[in-house]
Amino acid sequence: MNATSLITDHDLVVRAQKGSEKAYRELLDRYQRPVFSLIYRMVRDREQAEDLGQETFVRVFNNIDRYDPAYKFSSWIFKIATNLTIDFIRRKEIQTVSIDGSRYATSAEDIEASTITVESDDENPEELLEARELGAEIEQAIGRLRPEYRQAIVLRHIEDLPYEEIAQIMALPLGTVKTYIHRGRKELQEMLAHTRV
Repeated sequence: MNATSLITDHDLVVRAQKGSEKAYRELLDRYQRPVFSLIYRMVRDREQAEDLGQETFVRVFNNIDRYDPAYKFSSWIFKIATNLTIDFIRRKEIQTVSIDGSRYATSAEDIEASTITVESDDENPEELLEARELGAEIEQAIGRLRPEYRQAIVLRHIEDLPYEEIAQIMALPLGTVKTYIHRGRKELQEMLAHTRV
């Protein structure tokens, strides 16, 4: 564990606000992969996820003085990333998963960072293959959800954030977030029931 990993996000932000390039780089190192993974799960296009990720960091660093330390830095950066991504999806009205579910030629590292895995205690190769197939079906189904449901589901079940933090990120009342997650889960169950028949 190096010395910079012991520095809190808050301390890094304070240093970045004073113009420290080293603090900017450390924040980028800490959040580049999680931000990319979050965006990639929503748009399912590596190149677009990279572009949106870069735009996220440009906005974060251009607005670092506006960061409110009453909130977690991770919530703030995820909020910027998800807002940019939702705006992109709405503007383009794109189908975020290709017909064949391909990953648009992502690298092995990108696939590992953003692949849903369904745990199996059994080392049976057939069951492992089934678990991988189910993970791919879940990813495709998430990609077909309405953008706001997709955002809530990804933040809750992929990023494992608490409901309160998701409400902050999405700038919605807690009850609305819970409704989106409930409806998103229901739609996912219906989609997966049709594919598993």
